[in-house]
Amino acid sequence: MAYYAAILHMIDAEKNMEVRPQHIEYLNELDRKGKVFARGPFADGSGGLVVYIADTFEEALSLAENDPHVVHRVRRLELKEWNIL
Repeated sequence: MAYYAAILHMIDAEKNMEVRPQHIEYLNELDRKGKVFARGPFADGSGGLVVYIADTFEEALSLAENDPHVVHRVRRLELKEWNIL
């Protein structure tokens, strides 16, 4: 098991608000399954962060790419493995 930081850079703030309920429900479901370590928006409105818990980079990438914010192209995904100290 490893942690993966999905940085979700804002592309379309207006459309983001339309998709946001789907995004939150998606993350709530993954949270219930133990796949989310942390999540939340950046204070400056430039996007947000989701830290996924996954066995492989490929699994984390699949989780991140299926986020409605990414699917509907309102946020650009940047995914990196993250080490907890």
